[in-house]
Amino acid sequence: MKPNLRRILFVFILISPFFSLVTSLCIGTYHIPIIDIVKMLLMKLYGEISSFLYLITEGKINLSFPDKYPYVYRMILFEIRLPRVLLAMIVGSALALSGAVLQAIFRNPLVNSYILGISSGAAFGAALAIGLSLPLGVAPMAFLFALMAVLLTDSLAKIRGQITSVSLILAGIITNAFFSALTSLLKFLMSHAQLASVVYWLMGSFADAGWNSVKITFPVVLAGCCMIYAMRWQLNVLSFGEEAKIVGVEAERLKLIFIVIVSMITAVSIAFCGVIGWVGLMIPHIVRMAFGPDHKVLIPLTITLGASFMVLADTLARSVATYEIPIGIITTLLGIPFFAYLLRKTGGGWDA
Repeated sequence: MKPNLRRILFVFILISPFFSLVTSLCIGTYHIPIIDIVKMLLMKLYGEISSFLYLITEGKINLSFPDKYPYVYRMILFEIRLPRVLLAMIVGSALALSGAVLQAIFRNPLVNSYILGISSGAAFGAALAIGLSLPLGVAPMAFLFALMAVLLTDSLAKIRGQITSVSLILAGIITNAFFSALTSLLKFLMSHAQLASVVYWLMGSFADAGWNSVKITFPVVLAGCCMIYAMRWQLNVLSFGEEAKIVGVEAERLKLIFIVIVSMITAVSIAFCGVIGWVGLMIPHIVRMAFGPDHKVLIPLTITLGASFMVLADTLARSVATYEIPIGIITTLLGIPFFAYLLRKTGGGWDA
């Protein structure tokens, strides 16, 4: 790729979440023109600044002015669409970044949270919390079982102290099957009302998104993204495999730290939107093919492209038909051919 084209693409991916957000906010059963969307967002921001100035100056400065838009516009934008789009961006960033980290530490471009069993483990934990109404809550249970799943996969894949690409994928299949069976058993024991709720939740959807879910997921995912970016050079070293030991890096301890962070952001995402697969496989590899394996560039671009992809996929899920299609179906239909392409291209090996 030519340097100028690469720079343009780099900037475009970085700012793509903004365009995806505005576009998605316009689309829906009740159409709102894009110019009105932008104006209402700016007026909302202006109103927040005005309220802040009014508070800190004890009422001496008041910049507020009447909102000319009807109540139905404001209700749809700020109470329905905006929290949903923001949650989709947060979840997309988390799942894409999780895939990039796992691919680096296991040195396999076919690895993601879905294949390693993290998603199925978190799904079982969340379904357990929903079905049994456990006091611990959905997010903590999802995190606990996500961590258990990835540690189980790692232990099963380790043969004579080594983890190969084949053993890792086979271990992930075993872990997925195990937690899927537990989830099926749980569904068998549920009442019809609980079963319907869990089955729909397992297919993945942002239909129940609200400001409460945004307030919980955003700080967790933001903290995880910041920690991973701060440790980006360790990811570069770990991606070299055994050579990491030569430069004095404690590979096993670092892998555990990254696994905990990935489990945390994956679990909190799954807890509020259900299982959404394949995002962590597609997005990091697309960025890696265009910009290379350096995580200084890979991490921020994976975060922004993951956010944009998830917003556009959710927009497609809720607008392609008169009824809403679970987004997990959309991402799976897109992910399967991409996975087949990667398998044929790389043979399951690491080409970074």
